[in-house]
Parts: sequence; C-alpha cells; structure tokens
Amino acid sequence: MKIDSNDALLIVDVQEDFLPGGALGVPDGDAIVPVLNAYIRKFRQRGLPVIASRDWHPPDHCSFMENGGPWPPHCLQDQPGAEFAAGLDLPEETLIVSKATDTGHDAYSAFDGTALDAALNEQHIRRLFIGGLATDYCVRRTASDALGLGYRVQLLMDAIRAIDPAEGGRAIEELQDEGADVIVLETVSGE
Repeated sequence: MKIDSNDALLIVDVQEDFLPGGALGVPDGDAIVPVLNAYIRKFRQRGLPVIASRDWHPPDHCSFMENGGPWPPHCLQDQPGAEFAAGLDLPEETLIVSKATDTGHDAYSAFDGTALDAALNEQHIRRLFIGGLATDYCVRRTASDALGLGYRVQLLMDAIRAIDPAEGGRAIEELQDEGADVIVLETVSGE
C-alpha cells in the first residue's frame, strides 16, 4: 500500500499515563512506540501530516472516579502523565489535538469537541492511518468518527493496544464492519 498526498498519520493518545506504570496504563502499550516511529518516518519522508491527539484533562474532570466517572485521574493538563511518550519521535510540526479539556464533557474521539475535521479538510486529507491507545476506547471512537465523516481509515494493527484484549478484538471487528482496513507496517510503502 502506497501512501499518497491525501493521507495523514493520526496517533491517538500515546501519553505517559497510558503506558505501563502510568495512572491508566495499557498492557504492552509501550511496545507500539517504536512501530509508530517507523510510521512517522514514512510520513515525514513524503512530507505528509502527522497528527497526535491527547487527553488534556482539568483536575476536576467528569471522567474521574471522584466525580462519578469510570477512571482514575489521568492525563492532567501540564502534568508529566499527560506528556507524549518519551520515546515517541513526533516531528516539530506535528498538529497536536487536545480533547476532553472541559470539566463537564468527556471525549474519547479526537474529533469530539476539536477542530480536527476542519484541519484535515483544509489540507485535503481523505485517508487516515490510525494507531495509538487504547484500541477499545479512544482508537475505536476516533476511527469510527473518521469513517462517519467520510474518511477512509487504515487501522495500524501493529501500532494499537487495548486495555481489555477481548474488547479490543471486538472494536477491530466493528471498525472493519464500518469500513476500516487493517494493515501493518510491512505493507506500507512511502515510495
């Protein structure tokens, strides 16, 4: 598969709090970092956009258990846990998309409450290569919303991990049913 001028790489929530040992660590989540770096190199060689979404929560966010949500506090704005994974080689020109920034609104999708769709349309992007964390939550919602907005989606099977492997498998099946293609790095050509 050849990447072309209407493609972009979308990296979902590869943040310290989602890596093993973080506040909401995804099992084996750190294993995707070197794979994502290889995808980043392919997109940079072609001069194509790299986008990185992040949870960017205020301290009293509604998704936290203490406020009735399902999760422990994680990815607090301007705190170390919200930083992108230390080994992730994001280019200087990476478009950063911050989500779930409002106290009373949770957002799993990188499109929810952000200007991502407008930014992609401005650059004439029609196909998204999506990897990141976690398959069963933010990757699933982001990819589903992308498909719903008319983007073609390439789900990077070697660059996603799930909190719950069974749920992750269901998420992949659902996304394929919605029209996503599943690929791995070896099948992607930057030439």
